Amino acid sequence: MAEGTTQPTPSPVDAHPDDGYLRRRTLRRGSAGWLLLTGLGVAYVVSGDFSGWNIGLSKGGFGGLAIATLLMGVMYACLVFTLAELSAILPTAGGGYGFARRALGTWGGFLTGTAILIEYILAPAAISIFIGDYVESLGLFGLESGWPVYLACFAVFIGIHLWGVGEALRFSLVVTAIAVAALLIFALGAFTDFHAGHLDDIPVDTDAFGANSWLPFGLLGIWAAFPFGMWFFLGVEGVPLAAEEAKDPVRSLPKALAISLVILVLLAILTFFAATGARGSAAIQEAGNPLVVALQGNGDPTALSRFVNYAGLAGLVASFFSLIYAGSRQLFALSRAGYLPRFLSLTSRRKSPYLGLLIPGAIGFALAASTGNGARMLNIAVFGATISYALMALSHIVLRRREPSLPRPYRTPGGLLTSSVAFVLALSALVATFLVDKSAAFIALGVYAVALIYFAAYSQFRLVARAPEEEFAALAAAEAELK
Repeated sequence: MAEGTTQPTPSPVDAHPDDGYLRRRTLRRGSAGWLLLTGLGVAYVVSGDFSGWNIGLSKGGFGGLAIATLLMGVMYACLVFTLAELSAILPTAGGGYGFARRALGTWGGFLTGTAILIEYILAPAAISIFIGDYVESLGLFGLESGWPVYLACFAVFIGIHLWGVGEALRFSLVVTAIAVAALLIFALGAFTDFHAGHLDDIPVDTDAFGANSWLPFGLLGIWAAFPFGMWFFLGVEGVPLAAEEAKDPVRSLPKALAISLVILVLLAILTFFAATGARGSAAIQEAGNPLVVALQGNGDPTALSRFVNYAGLAGLVASFFSLIYAGSRQLFALSRAGYLPRFLSLTSRRKSPYLGLLIPGAIGFALAASTGNGARMLNIAVFGATISYALMALSHIVLRRREPSLPRPYRTPGGLLTSSVAFVLALSALVATFLVDKSAAFIALGVYAVALIYFAAYSQFRLVARAPEEEFAALAAAEAELK
């Protein structure tokens, strides 16, 4: 059947495109080994070490944020082990959406893919605003934060992605290495001023249940700090989106996910303790550049604080750049399978999904230029992320129970217990987003509702049977019938 047509009586998957359909929608295979994939995993997240996490101090204090970060670290560890198994089973560009499609059906796949898209379209828009703030504060080229800076970010970095995935990931690895080195140097400098008494210096809210110096906002503050504990890890789950461009994805994806998480945990511990211990939780709880404040307070800039300030810009660039990559691959996979308009999955001669890069980029730029509210957009992104985490963990549980004999080159340590912990903590984090910013949560719900109406009324009848994720599902159904 020709592209763009449907059968008279629609079925859940009924589009059978011609042979050229998938040839026009292929990525460059074998472009990324485990090192580039590890760099990608760290790049997604590293900007969160430079700013954002510290706002959790104003919600839960040092103790509240520490417990929240520990619990969110457990959630991400369980999720990463879960994704390592799933990505070895289904190494496609669909990532989390592909896993959910196999386990939870077309609705589960769309729900998961849409949640991931919300995260990966909104987060770069927010980070472009933060990049503009850094450019202005550093006095670079005399520029002020505003739409020209946001436009330059999207134009330059999307251009590198259009050049090719190998070149893009190598660029990301270099910038990420600079940012990681800066965090280590920051920690060395900040620990020279470390004082334990600085950690719990936020005034206690005596009306809060269970409040003390370590939990100044009480026990509820722990829950409210969940989204900010996530900022030390948010995005690492995007590594499987590179599956179709990876060398030996069955081995390289689990390895990259595990190494990325270890690096991120170490950076989180060092950054959290060094920043709060050097200047005090109260001083940095609402700072836009908490690491710089931790080093210099209200005094004059030092050589080290200037270096960290510039490195913070590098960290933002690394995360911005890698999140654009993740969003384009998720959009590519959903479009190729017919969940979104199919023209969005067309690739260029260099095997880049050019519309999957340009259209989300245009949306992100428009949001950044029209609102200028980076914090609100990040909160919406966190809402989408928590939904996707819960659905990906649920996918692991369903596949383990329904298809126990499915070949698993890598098996999640702890099995169902591990994915169940990830599922429960993800749902807890989802509820916590309403404690932080109700408006952002309801905006995300509204976007979600519109997407679901589109799927229910239109795209569920136009899915592409020969797309990789649909092929996997068809094979599973055939095997079930044989049994």
